[in-house]
Amino acid sequence: MHRLDRDTSGVMLFAKSEELKEKLQNDWKDIVKERIYTALVEGEIKNDTGTISSWLTESKAMKVHSSPKDNGGQHAVTHYRKIRANKDYSLLEVQLETGRKNQIRVHMESLGHPVAGDKKYGAHTNPLKRLGLHASTLAFIHPVTGELVRFSAPVPKAFLLYSK
Repeated sequence: MHRLDRDTSGVMLFAKSEELKEKLQNDWKDIVKERIYTALVEGEIKNDTGTISSWLTESKAMKVHSSPKDNGGQHAVTHYRKIRANKDYSLLEVQLETGRKNQIRVHMESLGHPVAGDKKYGAHTNPLKRLGLHASTLAFIHPVTGELVRFSAPVPKAFLLYSK
């Protein structure tokens, strides 16, 4: 139901019927209440928290680019909080205010701290042998019961190991 890059681990939502899929897709912005990711990024991020706000456009080469000024692209907002860091890597909790294609990856690159293993968006290292991105939490209003449901997946141990 929601887009995750191929190498991203964690919570994934699937619909059991075409009817439910359409309902979720049509009401996604209203239904989803929380999307939290954990990212292992290169380098030591100095700020404990931050917000990145930019406009994203996609090139013909299928790479998304970030601009601090409105360039006709889609506005994207990402909030992050440093969990821990060393000189080589920072472990971040990342919360999406918007959900654009490759948003976290592009925003981390724009900070000068690309997601580990993300060669497409500037990473120089690949300690996990995959993208250092994990969908930690997804909370949404259940489309049938109307109840708030929340699913979480623990952070992979390797993320913790490299950010010690």
